[in-house]
Order: sequence, then structure tokens, then C-alpha cells
Amino acid sequence: MTEFFHDCTTNERKREIEELLNNFAQQIGAWRFCLYFLSSTRNDYVMMYSLTVFENLINKMWLGVPSQDKMEIRSCLPKLLLAHHKTLPYFIRNKLCKVIVDIGRQDWPMFYHDFFTNILQLIQSPVTTPLGLIMLKTTSEELACPREDLSVARKEELRKLLLDQVQTVLGLLTGILETVWDKHSVTAATPPPSPTSGESGDLLSNLLQSPSSAKLLNQPIPILDVESEYICSLALECLAHLFSWIPLSASITPSLLTTIFHFARFGCDIRARKMASVNGSSQNCVSGQERGRLGVLAMSCINELMSKNCVPMEFEEYLLRMFQQTFYLLQKITKDNNAHTVKSRLEELDESYIEKFTDFLRLFVSVHLRRIESYSQFPVVEFLTLLFKYTFHQPTHEGYFSCLDIWTLFLDYLTSKIKSRLGDKEAVLNRYEDALVLLLTEVLNRIQFRYNQAQLEELDDETLDDDQQTEWQRYLRQSLEVVAKVMELLPTHAFSTLFPVLQDNLEVYLGLQQFIVTSGSGHRLNITAENDCRRLHCSLRDLSSLLQAVGRLAEYFIGDVFAARFNDALTVVERLVKVTLYGSQIKLYNIETAVPSVLKPDLIDVHAQSLAALQAYSHWLAQYCSEVHRQNTQQFVTLISTTMDAITPLISTKVQDKLLLSACHLLVSLATTVRPVFLISIPAVQKVFNRITDASAQRLVDKAQVLVCRALSNILLLPWPNLPENEQQWPVRSINHASLISALSRDYRNLKPSAVAPQRKMPLDDTKVIIHQTLSVLEDIVENISGESTKSRQICYQSLQESVQVSLALFPAFIHQSDVTDEMLSFFLTLFRGLRVQMGVPFTEQIIQTFLNMFTREQLAESILHEGSTGCRVVEKFLKILQVVVQEPGQVFKPFLPSIIALCMEQVYPIIAEAFGQSFLQPDIHLFKQNLFYLETLNTKQKLYHKKIFRTTMLFQFVNVLLQVLVHKSHDLLQEEIGIAIYNMASVDFDGFFAAFLPEFLTSCDGVDANQKSVLGRNFKMDRLCPCLPGPALIHPECAQAGQRPALLQTLQRQPAPWHCEALGLLLAGDTDFCCCHLRQPYLPPQMSPRRASVTLLGFSHAKQRCLPLPLLHILPLPSRAGFWVHLSTGWCSQGIGAGGGLCGQVLGGTGKSHGGGPCRPGACGSWGRIAKDSSQQCHLLTIPAKERCDVGTAVALLSSLPRPNCLEISALCQRFAKTHRFVVFSSFHCDTKKLRSLMKRNKMPMLLF
Repeated sequence: MTEFFHDCTTNERKREIEELLNNFAQQIGAWRFCLYFLSSTRNDYVMMYSLTVFENLINKMWLGVPSQDKMEIRSCLPKLLLAHHKTLPYFIRNKLCKVIVDIGRQDWPMFYHDFFTNILQLIQSPVTTPLGLIMLKTTSEELACPREDLSVARKEELRKLLLDQVQTVLGLLTGILETVWDKHSVTAATPPPSPTSGESGDLLSNLLQSPSSAKLLNQPIPILDVESEYICSLALECLAHLFSWIPLSASITPSLLTTIFHFARFGCDIRARKMASVNGSSQNCVSGQERGRLGVLAMSCINELMSKNCVPMEFEEYLLRMFQQTFYLLQKITKDNNAHTVKSRLEELDESYIEKFTDFLRLFVSVHLRRIESYSQFPVVEFLTLLFKYTFHQPTHEGYFSCLDIWTLFLDYLTSKIKSRLGDKEAVLNRYEDALVLLLTEVLNRIQFRYNQAQLEELDDETLDDDQQTEWQRYLRQSLEVVAKVMELLPTHAFSTLFPVLQDNLEVYLGLQQFIVTSGSGHRLNITAENDCRRLHCSLRDLSSLLQAVGRLAEYFIGDVFAARFNDALTVVERLVKVTLYGSQIKLYNIETAVPSVLKPDLIDVHAQSLAALQAYSHWLAQYCSEVHRQNTQQFVTLISTTMDAITPLISTKVQDKLLLSACHLLVSLATTVRPVFLISIPAVQKVFNRITDASAQRLVDKAQVLVCRALSNILLLPWPNLPENEQQWPVRSINHASLISALSRDYRNLKPSAVAPQRKMPLDDTKVIIHQTLSVLEDIVENISGESTKSRQICYQSLQESVQVSLALFPAFIHQSDVTDEMLSFFLTLFRGLRVQMGVPFTEQIIQTFLNMFTREQLAESILHEGSTGCRVVEKFLKILQVVVQEPGQVFKPFLPSIIALCMEQVYPIIAEAFGQSFLQPDIHLFKQNLFYLETLNTKQKLYHKKIFRTTMLFQFVNVLLQVLVHKSHDLLQEEIGIAIYNMASVDFDGFFAAFLPEFLTSCDGVDANQKSVLGRNFKMDRLCPCLPGPALIHPECAQAGQRPALLQTLQRQPAPWHCEALGLLLAGDTDFCCCHLRQPYLPPQMSPRRASVTLLGFSHAKQRCLPLPLLHILPLPSRAGFWVHLSTGWCSQGIGAGGGLCGQVLGGTGKSHGGGPCRPGACGSWGRIAKDSSQQCHLLTIPAKERCDVGTAVALLSSLPRPNCLEISALCQRFAKTHRFVVFSSFHCDTKKLRSLMKRNKMPMLLF
């Protein structure tokens, strides 16, 4: 072991050593040597290896270990731990503890009855208390929340066993903590009076309702020695894990809760931490940091209890006490005095403790506030006061964000409460009004540099997180969400708080004009003093934030409250219009400044945010437009005209992109949302039209060009609100729109060759640019008009008709340019979705026929296999176009159906399958897993592997590729998924798989001679058992050994064992999909078998199977007094029980040749069923040992709709539900799983389906 871990050891030698060690570990009896090593060596490597051998033995091979050896191991390992636990390294000790717990996980209580008793004894002995606590925590981790290698029954048994011990364990842990506390409290010196004494004021009395409780919590915190601190830490860790899974009950006593809160004080008592630091020179004293850890562990315990939403009525009083005591701690943390400010106090506390405390507050508000608010003795408003102080004195940004989340939860709770109790709205708001106004004011202050410059300058405004936000943007967004939620509750207060602050900053911004001077190179801002520049920077940043806040509140001025809040909204909009016009007129975005790297971005940002804020009020403007339509007030016209005057100068290539895009978005909102009738006649709008249609004008950046063109198109196409059809001026607007589209597509239409004027040669790159620029604009126009009125779409298509024809003519020329083809097909797809009616049938047929002719098999293969993601997008869009055509109602496009189906079946599907196959040859395991999942999903939903084209041309190619992957072990992490996929493919044609494919596959294998191939072929098991079934759980132990014992196998095949249906004469013809054991028959282990059952048989539609399948009675051990009910019409039943009802033991008579019978053999209750084929036709039941019975009552339902079983669906359900469910559903036929799930859900009945 030392050589293996030595720096000089080569990798080759390490592999040799590893192989030697692995071989040693597999030897029978290797554990004896490891036991010797553990007791005789102090080499960490050797001890860890030895424990790993034990761990592997216990978790993987324990069933095969002789009983005597198990007893020896159970005896020796605890003795070893007890003898050496103080000298072993902690990681070796913990590993040994886990190995012993693993034994308990397997054998307790049947074979290791004193396992838990030993742990309790260790805890009770002062010498071994730490060891006992470590064992207890490990037991809780490994037994209460075990891994998936245990059966569901065993997991439930272990949990039940542990729950029986909870009261004892909690009592012991309470005693340990109380003993340590009391012992050190007695010896603790009472400190002299200090500024922090006497903290039990009015608020504390309100919280605790008991002077004695307040006095108790104000006792000095004791100074612990190292050993006591260690024991308390272990005890609190145990409690935290126990609380994570035990239910809330009387076992969690008030005494325990009080003790936990005593230790929670360790995290928030600065005085005690300092005293510990002073006394830290003594080795027996605990440092302040370690004392803080006790507080963190105690808060973890509290939070585990808090996280439980389901609270029994009897525990609610305990909860109230917990809240009272925790808020006492909150008051201590937020207590302001001469010695410490709140923030400095929080900074001195452990960061983990603050996080735990914040988690507690979040859990309280989100889970329990609705429950506790109704208690008169709990002062909610005072709690909010403490939460306010705690929030706004957080020492870190993350802490502040977390507290804002808590306020958001509280505001959501308040909003939903008011909506559900509208009659009490005023009373609720009056109760919380002061707190909400205070919160709003402070949050607004926190986003302003004027009040919070030092903290805000620390925020990163460059690096993007996973949500594509900077730290500053996240800070601002979360703050504004709180502002918006307060605005929803208190709109008047919120507006009166926010608008004056905005007004102050606007005055500074609007006053900059007086400082602008003309210089040789242009205009300059004559503010040069460093302090003035800094103040201006802060004011501009604040104005930008406040503009965003005002924009965020726009939604609270529309709808039903439009009239009531009209004046406030009008005031805001007028100010915003004035600010945007001011910025555009004096061109602050291009002005020279003393600090260009700081002030110029600030000026641009303010201008952009003013435009964005005004855009947020577009819905208010639309409602204003609708309200004033009858009056046609000049005020509204002035607002819109002035806004356009502010926008127009910004539609320029000389303007920064951020500002340009803000202006474009505002223009789109005016054209699309507001739609004033007079918009097109405004000179500023005419100027924008001229700018965009001017061929000599420089084109805007792509995104801005698309937005402006969309706005201009919508001005002409969208119907004006509140006007009848005859006043819409469609003829004039149609002419103008045609002119607009003609100008926008001028260069694109010139690309089309003609006989009169042959196309002049243009570089390919230039051609691609023209195509991209034009189609991006046209596609956006079509997409935005697709949901509008028929008239709008007609005008749009008339304008686009020539461009569409040019696109179709150019398409064949660019079929091999996937990037161009992608854009063209995207344009055509948008056309088909939005304007297919306007295009007409003949032209649509021409387009489809062109596409079908161009997308040959070779072209499709080139796109999918060789052109990467772009080529795949081309084919995807082509198929989406065909999908739109096929889904069109009526007979118009029916003639294309045969061609489309042939294209998909004969060309697209094989190529996609080839692409799938190629992906399985790639080393990328994530791609492999994804595509294998898609393939299996297609089979599950569409029966892909059963399709003729797949079965005949692709099936065994896929099997071959997947087998090669398994052979080469290149994707071993996906071994199980690959095995299931191979099985599902092979199961389509097992005969062909065994007879034809396997020999051919072996022939093609390299590195294996002919004799070896022959041996491999002979030894290959012709087993048809689905690998996704949990084999060992469904195979009888004797059958599991049959593979290694040929004689036993022959015996079982000649004379089947009584637990097999074949022994009962129940094998249904062709029912081999229900495979298990060597005979491929259903086998249900005893521990999963219910003792009693009520049976309901539903919905058999297969005429020849209208009976209760006999395998059900043989797998279900029905006591003689347990009744069953069968709801079927009486009919011919060749292999089952006919219609009617009765008791187990009666094979009911039907008609025709159905079996008759008598009662069961006496004394056979609660046993496995067996039908003996004798002359009496009686139902014989073989008795099983009592220890194998299960006492769980079960409702059993059968549901079937088709005559043939489907192994994939059945086995998948089996695999999924076997982990968590005990109720059983059997069916010998194919199941309609949708109906089954619906039935089970409706009856709240878990299931396991065979």
C-alpha cells in the first residue's frame, strides 16, 4: 500500500498492485486477513483498504457469507472499534463505524439483535459517549435514508425500527445537552453589569409572554471545555439529522427545544465569544469560532423542524414557543447600543450562523406565517420591525438578497390574503401600512448612490451570471420587485414616495444644459471638478435606477384604476416625454465630458432608460387613446408628437446601439400598441419613412433595421382602434405599404435573373448579405401580422408577392448553401403559417413541388450528415412546412400527401436513423445518452422498432453498433441503458437475433479465433428475460442457483418447483414476455406478497379471455375467509375462474367447459396458491412459513384492453413502482397504461404491474 501511494511509483506498477489487491479482495476468507491487519497495523493505507474489503463484503456478498463467519465479523469489528477508537485517525474510526452500521443495515434485528442496544450503551457511558454519538449519526444516515440497494420492504422495516427508538434517543440527547449546560452554568462567573444587560424590554416580554422565560434566556452563556464542546457538537449533529426524517410529535419535548435554543445563543452572543477568546490561552477552553459552530448546529436543528409543513395540531404550541425563542435571538442580534451598531454586530457573527438564521426567517414566512399570525400572543408587526433591522444591516450583498427574498414572500402572502378577504382589506392594510411604507423608503434609498454609494460601488456591473445579469442588475431587479409589490398594495403611498425622489434627480439632469459650451470639436459639458463629476455620476446613476422603478410601476395605472390614477400617470408620462425630448435635442449622448469613461455611459444610460420607461406606459397611452377618441384632445396629440420628435433624431447610425435600440422599441410600441390614427401624418414619422426607404442612406444595425421596418409596416397595416372598416383608409395605406416593401426589397428583387436583362455577376458573400438583410426584415413583418385581420394580411401579401416569387426562383440556386437555404426556408415557413390563405392554392402547390423536387435523398443526406446544425435546421424547417400543409383542413392539399409520406418514410427516416447510428460511434457520452434516450422514447410512443422499414433495414445494424460499444467498453457508464435498448430491439425478432444475427456478429469479431467464437456461440444463453426487470428480486433463490448447478436445472425443467405457474398447469400460450426464473414464469417473492386482498377485474376486451386469470390466485396468498369480486358476464373460460364472486378455495362454475371445484385443504390459510390438476378440480393451497408472510392489506385491480402483452411498458412500470410501492396490480395481457394510471390515481391506489 505504501508503494502504491508513493510518488515514485509508475502508473504501470500501480495497475499491477491494484489488480493484486482486487484479486485478494475477491478471495473467500480475505476478511480474516483484513481483520488481522486492522488489529495489528497503524498504517492508514492498509487500514482503509481492509475496511474497504469489509464494506464490499457486507454490501455486495453478505448473503453468501456463512452464518458462522457473519457472527464472527459482528463480534470482532465492534470489539476492535471499542478497543482502538481513541487512537485511530478520525477517518479510519468513522469508516469502521460505517462498516458496523452496514452490518446492522443487513442483519438488525433478526441476526444482530443487540446492534442498536450497543449504540445506546455507548452513548450512556461517559467514556464512550462521543463514539456512541458518531455511531448514532451514522445509523440515522444509513438506515433512515438508505441507498437504493435495499428493497422497499426492508427500507420500511428499518424506518419503523428506528421510529420505535426515537423517544429513547431524543431523551438521551436531551440529557447530554442539559448535563453539559447545567454543569458549566454552575461554574460560570456572573459578568459585571454591561451595556448589553437588561435586554428583556417590552418587545421581549411580548415575544415570550413569560418573565421566567426571558430570565432563563438571559442567563450568561457558559464557557465550555474542548471535550464538552465536542460532545455537544456531535449531539446537535445527531439531532439535526434525526429531525430531517422523524415526524413532528410529542417525542420532541419542550425541554429539548429549550435546550437547543440555549445552544443557538452561542452563535449570537458576542460577549461570550470575546470572553472565550480572552480565556483561549487555556488549552481546555473552546475558541470563539468553535463556540459559534455550536450556534450554527443548533440553528440547523431548528431549521429542520421549521421545514416541515405538515404540523400536527398538538405540535402547534411547540412551534409558537420555537418562534418566540428564535425571535428573542433575533432581538439580541439586532439590538443597537453604544458599544455596537447592528451592522458591526452582524459582521462579528459567524457567516454560517447568519445564513442559518436567514434560512429560519425564510421558512417562518413561507411555511408558518399563515399559521402563527392568528395567535394573539405573537406580535407580527414587532417581528417585521426586527426583520427590517436585520435586512438593512446585512454585512454582505448575498445576505441582503436573501432578506429581500423573505420580504417578497411576505408581500406575496399579504397580497393573496387580501384577495381572498376583500372585505377585510382596509383592516389588513392599516395593520401593516407603516411597515410597508418604511420598507419602500429604505429599499429606494438602498438603490441610490446618494445614500448607499460605498456598497453600490462594490457591485460588479460587467460579469454576467447564469441568468445573463450582472450583480448590479440583479441587485436592482430584486429591489424593484419589492417596490412593485408594495405599489400593488399601497399605490398612493408608493407614488407619493417615489415621484418626489425622481423629480429631484430630474432637476439635476435637466439643469445640465446650462453647463454645455461650444468647443472646436463640438459641444462639451463644462463640469470638470473631481468632486462635481463624482456627484454628477452618482445623480445620473440614481436617475437611471429611479426611471426603471417608475417604468416598473406602469401596470398599476391601467385597467379598472385608469380613471382614479389618471392624474398621477399623466404627470409621470409628461415628465418622461420632456426628458426624452431634452436628451435628443441637446444630444447629451454625443457630448464631451471631463471623465468620458464614466459620465458618457451614464448620460447614454439615462437617455435609454427614459425611453424604456416611456415605452412601459404604452398600454396606458393606448387606454388614453381609447378614452379620448371621442374628444380628440390636443393633449394626447401633443404627447405622441413630442415623443416622435424625441425618437426620430435617434434613428441614426451615429447613435450608440443601446440608445438606438431603446428608441426603436418605443417606436414599435407606439405603432403596435397605441396605434393613433394621426401617427402617419406626423412629420417626424414621415422623416423616418424617408430615412428607411432612401437607397443612399446608410443601413442601421440589423436588429434596429428590423424593428424600425416592423414599426413602419404596422403603422400601415394594423387597423386603427375604435374606427369602423369604412374609415380605415385601406386603399391609401395599401399603396403606401407596397411602396415601403418595394423600397426595402429593391436590391433583393434585382438578384432574380431574367431573359431581357441577364443577372450581373456579384460576389457570393455580397449576395448572401443582401438575402440575409432583406429576408430578416420581410420575415419579421409577416410574423407580426400573422395574427391580425384578413384585410391586413391581404395587403401584406400583395406587397410581398414579388419578393416571394423571387425567393422561390432563387431557392434552387442556393440549395447547396445551407446558411442561405436556412433563411429562405425560415421565410417560407413564416409565410405558410401566416399567409397561406392569401398565397392561394396554385402558388402554394408550386412552392411545395419545388421543395419536393429539390430535397432529393442525396440533398437530405448532405444536409443532415455533413453540414452540422445548420443543415439539420434546414431539414427541420422543410419538414415543418410539410407539416403545416398536411394539417391544413379540406381537400386542397390532399394530392401532396402520398409524395410527402413517401419522402418521409423512404428518404428522411433512413437518413435520420443513419445520423443516430453515427452518433453512437462518437466518444461524446452525453450525446450518446441523449440519442439513446430519444431512440427508446420513439419506440415507447411510436413502436419504432416494430415498424417494417426499421425492422428490415436498420434493426440489426443498431444492435450491432450497440454491442460493439459494449465490447469495447467505451461507454461503460451507460451499460445498463445500452443493454435495455439491445433487448428491446432484439425482442422484436428473437428468433432472427439468435439464429442469424449472433453468428454473423461473432464472425465479424476481431481478436477471437474460430474455436473461441464457436464456444461463445454455444455458451450464449438464449434467455428472453428483459434486463430492466430487477432480476434477483424476482428470481426464486433455488432458480438463481440453477445456472451454476446443471443437475438442479434439469430437475426443475423436468419437474417444476411448486412456486412456478408451470407446475400448476397455467402457462398461457405465447405468454413468454412475462419472463422470470429459468422457466420464464412470474414469481413474486414472499416479502412482496400481500396476505389478504380484494380483487376487482376490469375491462377485458379480448373475448376469449373474459375470466380471472388463474396465475393471480397462485401468486396471491388469499386466506380462506378473504373474499373477491369479479364483475364479468358469465362466459366460456378455458383457463380461469368464471363470472361471479366467492371465497378463496372456490373455483366457481361458469358455463360450457369452465372448471368446477370445492373448498381448499384445511389449515392452508395465508399460503401460496397451487392448483393441482387432479380429478376433483379442487383449489389446493400450500402453506408457507409465517415469517415469510406479509401483513399488509392490498387492493388489487386488473385492467386490460388488448390481447397481447407489451414487455417494455410492463417492465418499465415494474421497475419504477417496485422501489416505492407495495400494492400490486397484475395483468396477463397488454395494459392500456393511460387508463391504468387514471384508475390508480382516482382510487389513490399504488401499484406494481406484472
